[in-house]
Amino acid sequence: MIAEPQLLRVAVEAAGARLDSFLASQFNELSRTRVQRAIEDGDVLVNQRVAKPSYRLREGDQIEIDLPEPPAVELISESIPLNIVYEDDDLIVVDKPAGMVVHPGAGIESGTLANALVYHFNSLSGVAGRIRPGIVHRLDKETSGLLVVAKNDVAHERLSDQFRDRQVFKMYIALVHGRVPKERGEIEAHIGRSPRNRTRMAVLRGDAGRSAHTIFEVARRYRDFTLLNVQIKTGRTHQIRVHLAHIGHPVVGDATYGGGRENSIPDATIRRTVQTLERHFLHSACLAFTHPRTDDRLEFTTPLPAELAAFLAKVD
Repeated sequence: MIAEPQLLRVAVEAAGARLDSFLASQFNELSRTRVQRAIEDGDVLVNQRVAKPSYRLREGDQIEIDLPEPPAVELISESIPLNIVYEDDDLIVVDKPAGMVVHPGAGIESGTLANALVYHFNSLSGVAGRIRPGIVHRLDKETSGLLVVAKNDVAHERLSDQFRDRQVFKMYIALVHGRVPKERGEIEAHIGRSPRNRTRMAVLRGDAGRSAHTIFEVARRYRDFTLLNVQIKTGRTHQIRVHLAHIGHPVVGDATYGGGRENSIPDATIRRTVQTLERHFLHSACLAFTHPRTDDRLEFTTPLPAELAAFLAKVD
């Protein structure tokens, strides 16, 4: 796996080749699928711009490839309590707390949902690899709420198909800065890795990055905030946080995309309350999908965790 950023210049003999094919030939440890995903996620730049996997190279093109650090090889079983909402022979629905990473990654080898899953369950799917047992989809570290986990490969593949085909209903509760004027809105804007800061995602122009679709409805307005019900049709990295920040209403407590917005809150008490939240106000409250074996439609809901409910009471 590529551990350090690489800079390549296209020679005359490579001119005309597809970007994904060229990179796969240069890095034997990367599959073409992995290369394509890296390009779509914005981890590859051509002449300092995001390109498509099908881009035809030109002599002299400069390619920058900067993949995330490889995750831990071994997964440690850890006795971490889990809030199991539902379980049967094929799947598990978990209510993940804020502060828990879904699976090991760069610099994180323990304390994750995956570490807890291998302790509590003898059988989990292996489709996503050894360090992501049963993991069908993810939530950000500071996002709480519902996740579905697959116990076997058949269930994993069928659930993954539903996510890919946008047949899974996902509804989040988000508190954002400012008063959102519209009762309902849709955001359709491509998301990819930021060319300016490779650790962040960003809305990209045109067809760069990957398409992303977010729908929101106002649940309640406060003096300084708006409570939203947010539905996502796609599942891009940091999608809700990036999209809401893009329209000028970042998620409360989001240090990455909030831009220090809490500093502009007039009331000093509320401003301090935001600064001590220690997470962002985003919760996966509803998850609905078709059971991979029985074809029954399943729907699960979970209320706001105590710290978010207490926060709302303080700013009311």
